[in-house]
Amino acid sequence: MHLKDPLVLTEHHHPFDIRKSWGAYSPFYSVQEYPSPPNGCEITQLQRHGARYPTSGASMNIVSAVRKLQSVDKYAHPAMEFLSSFVYTLGTDDLVPSGALQSYEAGASVFERYANLVDADNVPFVRASSGVRVVDSAANWTAGFFAASHHKYNPPLSVILSETGNDTLENHMCPNAGSSATQTAEWLAIYAPPITARLNAWAPGADLSDRETSALISLCAFHTAATTPDTLSPFCALFTLSDFTSFDYYYDIDKYYNTGYGAQQGLGRVQGVGYVNELLARLTRMPVRDQTQTNRTLDSDPATFPLNRTIYADFSHDNTMVAIFAALGLFRQPRPLSTSEPDARRTWRTTQIVPFSGRMVVEKLACDEGGEYVRILVNDALQSLNFCASGEDSFGVDLCSLHAFVESQSYARSNGGGDWERCFS
Repeated sequence: MHLKDPLVLTEHHHPFDIRKSWGAYSPFYSVQEYPSPPNGCEITQLQRHGARYPTSGASMNIVSAVRKLQSVDKYAHPAMEFLSSFVYTLGTDDLVPSGALQSYEAGASVFERYANLVDADNVPFVRASSGVRVVDSAANWTAGFFAASHHKYNPPLSVILSETGNDTLENHMCPNAGSSATQTAEWLAIYAPPITARLNAWAPGADLSDRETSALISLCAFHTAATTPDTLSPFCALFTLSDFTSFDYYYDIDKYYNTGYGAQQGLGRVQGVGYVNELLARLTRMPVRDQTQTNRTLDSDPATFPLNRTIYADFSHDNTMVAIFAALGLFRQPRPLSTSEPDARRTWRTTQIVPFSGRMVVEKLACDEGGEYVRILVNDALQSLNFCASGEDSFGVDLCSLHAFVESQSYARSNGGGDWERCFS
């Protein structure tokens, strides 16, 4: 998939791809070129579902904003004229065709990279949380893998974890967990009013609210993904580069304070503990040790949680993946994200962390120097493991010995350091 003319030049003549400023609604892209591993490996891949329609909750603000814009007598700016004949047809929640393709291409990519790890007796073990778009993404991934293998290896979707029970691929099991509503409202009150004023001037009488303005920016992404994947939606032309940059930061704040490091009482990252303990079990080929949200019945059965595969693929949601990243210790920030001004040096960028079809790959490597090592890639970008790697190691900080990596995960191994109990106290 290639958008036509998604790049524009800033005033300093630097290219700016607006697709990479849609926060969690950005399409998948490789943050860096994939670096080939030193030698043989096993992999665990965690992936978000592909591009979808807006959720039912988000659709309310979107539909309200569109109706207001279409209710005015006359537009004062030509960028609004398309609304005279525009018909809103987006669904809710489910994958769009471009989202299905994202997962299909991801499955094909995994086979192409790791074909040497697959044989008739060892195909990927695939799990998904039970949301329809997550299950569909997993099925599209397996179809892509099957096609790339020239229809030789067809991995089944082996386990669908129920969202009503214990599920490490969901983030609904911590009743006391708060939300990022306070922090996102603070940033919305700063960045949105000038945009709202401009749009209301272009559509006199529309009386858009700031939340509806933010919803219209998201519609640029949703409408592009759903109906015009090869070109930008006309809604995108209503906004400037600065608008998109501010909107992008809105979702950085949202994820950071919802299930990331900034969540109240540590109840964000603790929701990733169960998955991290499952990951450690796979890496060490030892039984899962966890007292949080793991499904102990499934995890204790080799048929539903095998420890002898070379490729594992799990499918989940963005908020869950953020919790897992934080539980692992990835993307730590020197200070909490400001709700009044973006830090240009931050590495917490939602569009690079959990875009649609975003993915984390954990590779266990058998290196020529001896021993087993671990490295982690998020959207193909190799992550610093300075919490367990030694700067004096010949491999640098992008690779940890398996033992050092396991030891570094004390937060998960202690079941969240008491945070899990706070979910219910």
